[in-house]
Amino acid sequence: MQIIETTDAFKALVEEIKTTTPGYRDPLAFGICRVDLGQLNVEKTLQATYPLINWDENFGSAAIFVRALQEQGINVDFTQSEVVCNVNMDFLRACLAAFTPYSDEAYGDAHKNIQVISALYAQIINSGSFEGEFKVTFIYDDAPLQSVEATYLKLYAISQAKVHLREINLNGAFGALPNVAWSNGQPIELDYLREFEIELKLANEYPHIDFIDKFPRFLQHIIPADNTRILDTSKVRFGAQLAAGTTVMPGASYINFNAGTTGPVMVEGRISSSAIVGAGSDVGGGASILGVLSGTDGNPISVGQNCLLGANSTCGIPLGDGCIIDAGVAILEGTKIAIHPEELKKIMDVNTNMKMEGEIFKGKQLAGLYGIHYRRNSLTGEITASRSTREIKLNADLH
Repeated sequence: MQIIETTDAFKALVEEIKTTTPGYRDPLAFGICRVDLGQLNVEKTLQATYPLINWDENFGSAAIFVRALQEQGINVDFTQSEVVCNVNMDFLRACLAAFTPYSDEAYGDAHKNIQVISALYAQIINSGSFEGEFKVTFIYDDAPLQSVEATYLKLYAISQAKVHLREINLNGAFGALPNVAWSNGQPIELDYLREFEIELKLANEYPHIDFIDKFPRFLQHIIPADNTRILDTSKVRFGAQLAAGTTVMPGASYINFNAGTTGPVMVEGRISSSAIVGAGSDVGGGASILGVLSGTDGNPISVGQNCLLGANSTCGIPLGDGCIIDAGVAILEGTKIAIHPEELKKIMDVNTNMKMEGEIFKGKQLAGLYGIHYRRNSLTGEITASRSTREIKLNADLH
């Protein structure tokens, strides 16, 4: 690729690439990643680390990447939902030539892709061979996942809040990701450990295994906001989304992938896959929010703002703002809940679209309603619902 001297020439090149490349279309997402390859199967990707992801943005850089690949004899198939290609020095030189008009500008959000190319070029010049270690990934359709590289790109998009929770297609992720042993943030093939167990142990080189999973931990890839606290790295899985101000305590807490918070939240319980907790809420010690694979018939649960889930409670229905589930109480879709007529009227007053009669209801009939306090009658054992009169407010100093 020839050296581009001006920004106008750069824009003209981008337009020329888009109009002359058969089938060209802008990607939904793209980025350059470093991959960890298998110890036995050296062509098998175990993990992909992206210093930068582009989600529905920076299409000029994507066009330059496509042209740089073309010049190496690699033609991107735009009919595919995802494309993964190896990066080499010629690719990097071509990109740097095209980005010349911007090379002297201070790095900002608009030029992060140039920073990635420049940093990678300098790193390879200083360190030598890197065949197969770096790849460029394009996602063109939000379709079921096929590769490790595309799966990680989508998980980054969720954890970096480039997309909303439950907004993108993660089908195929478990099939695409290999189950590996994780040691100090690095993935190791289980077959490698089995084959060389004797030699590794005799040489005192058998690695310390932190855990075995298809997913790494959140903090292995994501730098959270300054006022976000995660007191145990094992408590948040990569692909979770934590809004600024969230605190995840040790003990019984856990946040799964494609789940998380939309504002400051105290998490001392479990937020299962696809569950979302609103700002100002408190998930008490050992409390569980059921995920889509935990008996909620595939209906993901959202907990509203300023809610309280008491210690060891179970939430199996969506909650509106200002709800409370007392400690030890399980509210599921089929749970029978008694509501006194006077309390039912108070609940309907705050939920103007609610028109119900009777005194016994199933949990799914109350799903998503605001301002309800669920408790268990200590004399009869009956689960009841009433209009909540307690304001849930987190300690501002902690969030």
